[in-house]
Amino acid sequence: MQTVLALVIACALVTLSYVIGRKVKNKVKDMPYECGIAPTGDARERFSVKFYLVAMLFILFDIEAIFLYPWVVVYKPLKMFAFVEMLIFVALVMAGFFFVWKKGVLDWAHSDRDPVTPITDNVTEGRSH
Repeated sequence: MQTVLALVIACALVTLSYVIGRKVKNKVKDMPYECGIAPTGDARERFSVKFYLVAMLFILFDIEAIFLYPWVVVYKPLKMFAFVEMLIFVALVMAGFFFVWKKGVLDWAHSDRDPVTPITDNVTEGRSH
């Protein structure tokens, strides 16, 4: 009964805001919002691979941190077994963290190439302009 009531109220509020709300169409409303700054350049900008590595590592370590919550809930009944188990888990997570840190994956702001030298493809190098 409560679920049905919640669904009815949610649908009613969405429908009501659609019916009553103002529909303003203009150039500013149709622009993508980027933190209040007017968008410039192409949306298909190339990002460094290290940026994506940092993002994937963040998700990986974030998911591993989620496993700490169920452990905290059942810690008291399991006593020393749970402590040793989580100590091993945290040691493995920290070993992985120090491994990627040592490999330089977390230093994605620094590039391996010289920032002054532009990247050119092999097709245009031989041609004269």
